[in-house]
Amino acid sequence: MPQYQQQASWRLEGGGQIIDLETAIKDGILGGGCGGLPAGKDGTLGATAEKLDLKKMIEELDSAAAEDVPSVFICPISLEPMVDPVTLCTGQTYERANILKWFSLGHLTCPTTMQELWDDAVTPNRTLHQLINAWFSHRYLLLKKRSEDVQGQAAELVQSLKKVKGQARVQALKDLQNIVVAHPSVKKTVADSGGVSLLSSLLGPFTSHAVGSEVIAILVNLCLDSDAKTSLMQPARISLVVDMLNEGTIDTKINCTRFIEMLMGENSFRWEVVSSLSLLVALLRLVKGKRNPNGMAAGLSLLKAICSHEQIRSLIVSVGAVPQLVELLANLSPECSELALHILDDLSTTP
Repeated sequence: MPQYQQQASWRLEGGGQIIDLETAIKDGILGGGCGGLPAGKDGTLGATAEKLDLKKMIEELDSAAAEDVPSVFICPISLEPMVDPVTLCTGQTYERANILKWFSLGHLTCPTTMQELWDDAVTPNRTLHQLINAWFSHRYLLLKKRSEDVQGQAAELVQSLKKVKGQARVQALKDLQNIVVAHPSVKKTVADSGGVSLLSSLLGPFTSHAVGSEVIAILVNLCLDSDAKTSLMQPARISLVVDMLNEGTIDTKINCTRFIEMLMGENSFRWEVVSSLSLLVALLRLVKGKRNPNGMAAGLSLLKAICSHEQIRSLIVSVGAVPQLVELLANLSPECSELALHILDDLSTTP
């Protein structure tokens, strides 16, 4: 039987153009930008790629929501990038494990074309494998460089917060918050550079809401240890958070509810921290804000957590929570309805 022979060149889908590996990379046919890859000892491109684990690169780029992978790198069976591409006698290429599983199920056809196979041999597509390696390696190295850059920026911003004042401080906090949200790996950098204790120190009785709202927006995105949470429970800091929950923007209010709920998960938390009429009134006002479902859900979630402390339930009832929640029930989403019903059930046991 005739057997498919691996060619030295590779055919792109659609256009039928025959190209070799170096031409594809140099001319940027598959998205470009690979020209910066270092050459190996033999002068071939993609030598760095061979030193990196392809599967690891694919996973990290996928989790980072990087650019779309060229369709020619995708296995038609799994719709995932190929790590070990092999070609059938029909000229179609698949991930080795996927096509072998296809054969093990008794199929004797090509999954893409449904042609009957005259030879079930699979040939490693080394050219495509090199090209996949080169493409992912280049983008992986760029991702790592960007990550190092943003970590450096984050450390610099933390240091600058020790010096800057006024609007410059607000802007530095905004920049740090944007980096923390966009690059989760920066969280450790912020903690290692003393960022948590520094940010905590910025919260106090004389802190402006402009600064306070940005600090809270950063803290709710960090992993805080027990000591940090205990420090943040100081009355002056909680008082500022409650003020912002009453007067801040909707985003600030949501962040404040997340912040308080985060503190409530700490073993050293005491119910007195949330036994404020001003806090409860602000939460009910947030829950009644029909224009923002996210704010409503955040408010109900915190109110449910507060209701778990029996000592505060009578205070919640005293601010009119029961009739207000009952009135809202008919128009709540399923998720919010469940939260509201749980709160009402807890409050029903209050004398």
